[in-house]
Amino acid sequence: MAGNSDPLTPRAKIAVTAGKAVAAASRAAGRGSGSVIGGRVALKLDPDLLARLAQNLDVTLVSATNGKTTTTRLIAEALKAAGPVVSNALGANMPAGITSALAGGSESKFGVIEVDEKYLAGVARDTDPKCIALLNLSRDQLDRAAETRMLAENWREGLAGCKAVIVANCDDPLVVWAASSSPNVVWVAAGQMWKDDAWSCPSCGGVMQRPGDDWFCGECGFRRPTPSWVLSGDHVLDPHGSAWPIHLQLPGRANKANAASSAAVAAVFGVPPQVALERMYQVQAVAGRYDVVQFQGRDLRLLLAKNPAGWLETFSLIDPPPAPVILSVNARGADGTDTSWLWDVDYTRLTGHPIFVLGDRKLDLAVRLEVANQHFQVCDSLDQAVQMCPPGRIEVIANYTAFQDLRRRVGN
Repeated sequence: MAGNSDPLTPRAKIAVTAGKAVAAASRAAGRGSGSVIGGRVALKLDPDLLARLAQNLDVTLVSATNGKTTTTRLIAEALKAAGPVVSNALGANMPAGITSALAGGSESKFGVIEVDEKYLAGVARDTDPKCIALLNLSRDQLDRAAETRMLAENWREGLAGCKAVIVANCDDPLVVWAASSSPNVVWVAAGQMWKDDAWSCPSCGGVMQRPGDDWFCGECGFRRPTPSWVLSGDHVLDPHGSAWPIHLQLPGRANKANAASSAAVAAVFGVPPQVALERMYQVQAVAGRYDVVQFQGRDLRLLLAKNPAGWLETFSLIDPPPAPVILSVNARGADGTDTSWLWDVDYTRLTGHPIFVLGDRKLDLAVRLEVANQHFQVCDSLDQAVQMCPPGRIEVIANYTAFQDLRRRVGN
């Protein structure tokens, strides 16, 4: 726990120093933040480094298909009310990136760490977390991500008997299945807009019944647990039934859900909901997401959507028609190379919006929009798309590497 003497062995100190030097060299060469390569070098020199760096921290892990970077940021802001926080705020969420982030926080009391879904069990073993937040599970990166039920099973096995308090979304059956092997779970009713990955029971394979906001398996009795925290409109209800207003600069229902889960996590560390939620208001954008930027004399709002569930949530928060919309999709390594997920997205929700299409896979997207009966134009560049857009703030929705390309182009 925090306050112990220096946990780092001479070998660990050398590993940290070498990692920082490599990261600095990578930044100087213009190859990004350097956090991943720095972490890899450090872990090569001391394979136990992540565990050593975490042992003086009260650690929270955050994992999900969507919303983990934003929720990590909201929890970090809330916990700053109780002491200094170290976090992998830029989203480098595999062991190397996490190690790099923690190496920079020697004076911190709390570690708030976003973890890629596939690495959650291993990082939990290394960091001995006090709290783990599980938000949602849905299809993502079809060419290499495990099928969602397998991922839920991996979480369930990896977290069985875990001493951490698990803060879990009771509206996602896959998350409930994953969390219910743990002895200490705080259930949050955070909602679930995308339900297409949770029609069969993760426990027995039976068909899920979904009356209203409830769900249960008609065959084995696996059912939605009773939540102690509830997202209700613009408020979060705490376990005592008190309603606390959620005031965010981040848009949309999904971010209110992230705030509700974050308030539940903050309470585990003794930060009251009112204090936690007030601090979350400071967050305006997360790694460029939700930023409104000026480009060619126009206002562009940058929105990240990496998979069907993310696109569905994003469509719910864009300006109403006839606001122009630019869509950009790539299929590089970090995105997953299989774009068949485009067929799972309901693009009829964009009816009435002028649509402009970019990215490495713009023709895949064009075929999908054609079938959805949407009016769109294929463009060669962001500059061309912006010039063609009718008046109004432009909503720009992109998947992962396409989003990074756009940020570089607009100088964000």
